[in-house]
Formats: sequence, structure tokens, C-alpha cells
Amino acid sequence: MSTPPPLHHLFHPAHAAAYADAMHAGVDRLTEALVGATRPATGRSPEAAERLVRRIDLDRPLGDANEALAEMGRIWLDDAVWFHDPGYAAHLNCPVVLPAVLAELFVSGVNPSLDTFDQSVGGTFVERHLVDWTAGRVGLGPDADGVFTSGGTQSNLQALLLAREVAREHHPGLDAGRMRIVASQEAHFSVQTSARLLGLDDDAVVGVATDHHRRMDPDALATALARIVAAGDVPVAVVATAGTTDFGAIDPLPAVAGLCRSFGTWLHVDAAYGGGLLASQRLRPRLAGIERADSVTVDFHKTWFQPVSCSALVVRDRRRLRHVTWRADYLNPRVSHGTQPPHQVDKSLQTTRRFDALKLWMTLRVMGADVVGSYVEHVVDLAREVGDLLADHPDLELAARPQLSTVVFRHRRGAPADEVRARLYDGGTALVAATTVDGERWLKLTLLNPAAELGDVRRLLDRVAAEGDDLLDEDEAVAS
Repeated sequence: MSTPPPLHHLFHPAHAAAYADAMHAGVDRLTEALVGATRPATGRSPEAAERLVRRIDLDRPLGDANEALAEMGRIWLDDAVWFHDPGYAAHLNCPVVLPAVLAELFVSGVNPSLDTFDQSVGGTFVERHLVDWTAGRVGLGPDADGVFTSGGTQSNLQALLLAREVAREHHPGLDAGRMRIVASQEAHFSVQTSARLLGLDDDAVVGVATDHHRRMDPDALATALARIVAAGDVPVAVVATAGTTDFGAIDPLPAVAGLCRSFGTWLHVDAAYGGGLLASQRLRPRLAGIERADSVTVDFHKTWFQPVSCSALVVRDRRRLRHVTWRADYLNPRVSHGTQPPHQVDKSLQTTRRFDALKLWMTLRVMGADVVGSYVEHVVDLAREVGDLLADHPDLELAARPQLSTVVFRHRRGAPADEVRARLYDGGTALVAATTVDGERWLKLTLLNPAAELGDVRRLLDRVAAEGDDLLDEDEAVAS
């Protein structure tokens, strides 16, 4: 007879006191780290970070939560990147709102899975209600539906899978080699990776030129669609972007939707970044035309200030979701009598799936969408003010007027963007991103902190200018 395993680590009513103690200790440690974080990063190198982790023997447990918390601090938390710090302006990471963090306690503690009704019960309907609410904000109509996903990449993949299957219905016997997906040259790279995962050739994604605002050019789109059809190929989908990663550009959705209708092509709008405008009464008009999409990606863990992961795909016609449905006898069989239970797995690429919808639910019930919208408005307004500042800056050059909350710029005297960025990281006082624009490297600010003010960003820019000057002075000294 085998020895029973030790059960005192289980989340179980018998261990409620131990659970409370562990949670309190964790909250204390996290709060201590939060209060003590005086800069966005420590600048620890990859080599040093790896050494700290690799020396841990995972076959020798510590046996004590407090010791494990202390160790966790040494190998990760003490060097964590803090997105709430005004010096952080690199990627599309946001500080998170408290109601969503509170929800995480229950998401992880109860650990429901949103694949079938009998594993989630009310959670099924929380997610469905939020999907309906999101589709209503988009304006997709009464037949809309959708599902929560792990992020924009998964949402885009699922949308293009649906588009592929609809194209096959309309063109029986359609070969994958004849399928084309059209997107602007500024579209997210997940369009290309999705095409590859769907079995399409690397040249299946047709890039369309953009205008001087980095938005998809409708004339170029019309030409591309006409050429695809003339070649005997099929445009299975057009991906319009509502908030490009670098410039925050929103493609001209009404014009794109009109062309999609003319060519009988699925319109997918990737609003992973710009979807937060749905929460703002003032900025919502920038998404005019999104209501004509066949599918829309919204990342709540970007401009809705939710913890990762929290995203959704919504579609105009719920019947299209059948293309991802598969019946498994052990999981979601079709019942022969009575009412068919609602199973979210019937709409999802995932089986086991976290109850991430609870985070957005708690946010809306505590704060409301208008407060979220005010946060979005603040970061968009802040980016505009920073753009005004850079337009007249003596040491820094602006690439283009900000459209959402990203700002692309560089050092006027030509200090290498990646070297400036690396020096900022090493110092730990500021984190910025870098990107390539027309073959040249530029720096980029991604402003997603509602607590940041213009003075904070001005100080960050001063650091960029100073680091750039120092680099050039050092190079000149070496050269002389």
C-alpha cells in the first residue's frame, strides 16, 4: 500500500488558515516591493539574471513559503520591471488596475476552467455577457459572439482561421496556394505567423502601402485586391489595424470596409492596441467603421489596464465560430435530450482556459468603463503633448505626430538608437523601445501609464538626450 502524499499544501478548507497566512505574507512582500520600487528596472544583465536562476536546485524544496518568497525576491522580484514607473515607456505593457488584481486572487485560487459549463457554471455566463458587451461597444449587431483568448496573436489567428474556412465555403476546392491575406505594411507580425500556422505560403500575406500617416492606403488596397483576383487567387481576408504597434495608426476603416464588401472579402480589424478607445466617449469616433468588421481583436491587457492575459475575439456572425468546434465524448458531447449545456470550448482554440474575464468584470463593476476611458484619454493626450515638445526640441527629432500613445523619435546628432536604449536600461532609470522606420533605427516611447505626467516624460527625454550626447562625445574622443 502506497504512502499517502502530504496534503497540507493543497488549497483546501482544512488548510484555510495556512492559505490566509501565505496570502498575507505574499501581499506583504509584494507591497514592500511596490513601495520600494524607485525606478523601473535595476539594469541587471541577462548573464547575471541567468546565474541567479540556474544555481537553484529544483529537486531540493525549501519547505517554507517565507523562504521561497525571499528566494523569489532574489531571483526575480528584486529585478522586476515596473510598468507603473513614469520612467517605463518601452513596450505595450500597462500598469494594472486594482479590481483586476483582486480578481486574480479568485481566478487562481478557485482555478475554474472556462472550457465547459460544468467546470465554470456562472463563469460561463460572465464571459458570455462580457463578450456581448464588447461586441455591443464595437457595434457588431445582434448576431455577434466571441470568446476570450490569451492575447492579440491568438485572436488574430482564430479570426484568420474563420476567414479561411468561409472562403472555402464560397470557393469549393480552393487550394491553400491560392489564398491571400492582405494587410498594411505596418500590420502586426502575427498576421504572417498566423498565415504560416494556417498552412499558407510565406508569400500569402500581401503587404499594402501606407499613406504619410502610416495608415493603409485605400487606393493601394484596391489595386492589391484587383491584382489578386486577376491572378486567379482569392483574397480570403483583409486585416485592418486599429492602432499599429509603432505609430498607433488607425487604418481608414470605412474605406477598407467598403472595398472588402465589393470584393466579398472578410474584414478583420486588429484593435489589440486601439481597442481601448471603445471605453472613451471622446475618442470612440476614431474607430468609426469598426462596426462593419466581420471580426475584431481587442486586448484588454493593453489599453484596458488588465493583467496579462486578458483578450478577446468578437465576430459579427456567431455561426462562423462553428469552424473551431470539435466534439469530444469526454468533454462536450452533443446531448440527445434536454437542453444542450453552453460550452465555451465550442468557440475557442484552447481547451483548458483561465477565467480571465473575471478581471474585466470586476474592473467594470468597481470602476466602470468611463474611468477606463479617462485613463486612455490621458495617455493619448500625453503623447500629443510629448509630440509638441519634441517638435521644438533642440536635441531630439520627432518622426511623426503621435496618433495614439506611442511617440517615435531620435537623437538629432545621430546617436545610435540601440546604444542609447541599452545605456538607459543599464542605468535602470528609464526604459524605452527602438524600432526601424524606412530602414533607419529610431527610439520609441509607449505611454500607457495614466499616472505619468508631461514633466515625467520631459525628464525621460532629457536622459535620452544626455545619453546620446555622451555616446557621441565618447566616440569623438576615441576617434581623436
